[in-house]
Amino acid sequence: MRRVKVFTDSTADLSPSQLEQLNISVIPLYVTIGDNSYRDGIDITTDELYAMVDQLQTLPKTAAPSVEDFVEAFKPWVDNDYDVIFIGISSKLSATVQSAILAANEFEQGRVLVVDSLNLSTGIGQLVLKAAEMASEESATAEEIVKEINELIPRIRTSFVIDTLKYLHMGGRCSSIQLIASTVLKIRPQIIVKDGGMIVGEKYRGKGRKVLDSYFNDFIGDGQHIEPSRIFVTHSVYDKGAQHLAEKIRDILNPKELCITTAGAVISSHCGPGTVGIIYIEK
Repeated sequence: MRRVKVFTDSTADLSPSQLEQLNISVIPLYVTIGDNSYRDGIDITTDELYAMVDQLQTLPKTAAPSVEDFVEAFKPWVDNDYDVIFIGISSKLSATVQSAILAANEFEQGRVLVVDSLNLSTGIGQLVLKAAEMASEESATAEEIVKEINELIPRIRTSFVIDTLKYLHMGGRCSSIQLIASTVLKIRPQIIVKDGGMIVGEKYRGKGRKVLDSYFNDFIGDGQHIEPSRIFVTHSVYDKGAQHLAEKIRDILNPKELCITTAGAVISSHCGPGTVGIIYIEK
């Protein structure tokens, strides 16, 4: 049985320690702002991204890795007799998975397996960590790991509250009318990942903890439906909000593992600063 190497892309928003501990490799997406293009998480951080947006008064564009990027990343592992699993951002939100599939076709059939997470940020991360844990145990083949991950995908719940619709609007994911209404009424909408895309959930009015408490009650409730093994709180330059939600999660759910991570430049370029969300696995 061959050893298994797990890859993901930079939108999975896992921490450096999580990646290192489980030997997970990341293939970066690209962020273009002004005349320059940057590799997410390598050439640019979230803080640097927002500083550039403020300076240039323009929003970034993002792009998937190329087929060549994937082939170059996968080849040394395949040559070293590993099977490769790549778990990437939803195919409904990016061309990343399609590029990975084309790259997989460059190798012997079955050596590179591609999983469409139908998710984003640490919704992908939940799947990646599970796959990497199975791979580290060396008790399952790549095909067996992929089968379990595909069965887990429908149970991932990803939701977040954004502070401004400006970034989603510029990215073509909300209308001008929605943008104006949210600005005038000071609405902070909940965005839910559903069937690989994004929909608007509850619409909260107000600021700070009041909004986060309402969001928590709607998305978590008494927590009886949540698998407490691992829960993420992921944010984009909103550490106080993330810490507040984390404290509530600890008090109510007492999870085995609670991870607080920062969204990378690609995810942040679409959601904007002040975004915070909770990602869990449903029982």
